[in-house]
Amino acid sequence: MKKSLRSPRWWAIDPGSARALLAFVAVSWLVSLLSSLPIRLNGTWYALADKAPWTPPGWMFSSVWLVLYAAVAVAVWLVWRQRDFPRRSALTVYGALLLLNLAWPLMFFGLYPMLGTSALWLALAVLGAHAVAATLAVLHFGPISRTAGLLMLPYVSWFVFSASLNLFAAVNN
Repeated sequence: MKKSLRSPRWWAIDPGSARALLAFVAVSWLVSLLSSLPIRLNGTWYALADKAPWTPPGWMFSSVWLVLYAAVAVAVWLVWRQRDFPRRSALTVYGALLLLNLAWPLMFFGLYPMLGTSALWLALAVLGAHAVAATLAVLHFGPISRTAGLLMLPYVSWFVFSASLNLFAAVNN
């Protein structure tokens, strides 16, 4: 029997693939939980800080992040299940995204009490690296799975928006 060159459909999920999807979602949400710790532990200064007039309410950040982390998990799962394509570089970019997701709140919220405004500038540099990595994810995921590449676009957009908030905080605090 000849092996089909057609890619698996996103809705055709075998049990092993379903477990992998759940694992990617669990890892993404675990990173979300871990990255929220510096915010919960050191976020009181931010409540009193000068914020950009376009800063959304606090509840919106957690809601957006949950959706973005889920979208990234689905995107990387779509890439992972495409066995006919080289995926190592795409999966490496995903790992870098997870590490950068952990680094930013440590810089912005965790180090601010010790370093002051310098921590906000360091956090902005991390956001810049994160935006580059997220763009690389789009470029690596897209050729493997168009849907995966498209799922990463809101993530990239959120970093551009977040950078504007971070820049305002660094300049005004």
